[in-house]
Amino acid sequence: MRRITFVVYPGYSVIALAALSVFETANMLEERPPYDFRFVSETGGAVMSSLGMRLETERFADEAGNTLMIGGGTTSREPHSPALIELVRRAVRTHRRVAAICTGAFVLAEAGLLDGRRATTHWLYARELQKRFPKAKIDEDRIFINDGPIWTSAGMSAGIDLALALVEEDLGAEFAKSVARKLVLYHRRGGGQSQFSTLLELSPKSDRIQTALAFARANLHAPLTVPQLAEAAHLSPRQFSRAFRAETGQSPAKAIENLRVEAARSLMEQSNHPIEVVARQTGFSDRDQMRRAFLRAFGQPPQALRRNARNEAMDGKNRAAM
Repeated sequence: MRRITFVVYPGYSVIALAALSVFETANMLEERPPYDFRFVSETGGAVMSSLGMRLETERFADEAGNTLMIGGGTTSREPHSPALIELVRRAVRTHRRVAAICTGAFVLAEAGLLDGRRATTHWLYARELQKRFPKAKIDEDRIFINDGPIWTSAGMSAGIDLALALVEEDLGAEFAKSVARKLVLYHRRGGGQSQFSTLLELSPKSDRIQTALAFARANLHAPLTVPQLAEAAHLSPRQFSRAFRAETGQSPAKAIENLRVEAARSLMEQSNHPIEVVARQTGFSDRDQMRRAFLRAFGQPPQALRRNARNEAMDGKNRAAM
């Protein structure tokens, strides 16, 4: 059985506990549960969360475990007691892997566990983390990152994606998909996926423009003209163009290109499809048009992003094997 040891400290965020529901669900799907849980703290006893809820914990002991996890919270960006930092520092020697959710990465960084490693955290605090701990290599635009035995995730719901990736590593991709379905999730987001969403950035206010964008995202493989989008929104083309720009700050053409680029980047990083196939599936007329769009959006061609994603994955596997 794989033990999940969850480190709790005053002011921890309750949402970090949501990641544990992934392992709980994995237990529901197996006759012999693959995971057990232990909640630990520096002193043991009841520890108060950021919401005022108290969680009963054991005092940390140097026992071997499979995974040590630490979540973010209201105090996670502040210097912590030497005892807590030493607790986390020792844990990397007794656990197969150590994972931090959201600003829990600050605790790992303070313990020196991110020195020379790639990591991420909530986008709002990523630059602060990099500034305070320059030896770490912080990528502010990733859902989660695995660098050897150290795993870190973005904020909030990204902890669930991280937990699903851990289950996938333990029990395989098909089992992780079963867990996601049980949790009513559309599987997990890939670690290389951006923390930012084009639809979230556009943030249209009216149902009509939201409907048009949903239609566009579901039909990226097809030509998407203003008359088509206007019809989906039940507006005239002129009314649609005016309302779209007023609500999103972008022209329909630019927004559709951003949606195509976002989908194409995901396919480039998470599949082996040839570039021509990715371009066709995401609505670009050819690979050259997609390349120009990538250069505008990322400053890099599609091949470079795919190569970087593969190198990162290989580095993680090599470090894990060391």
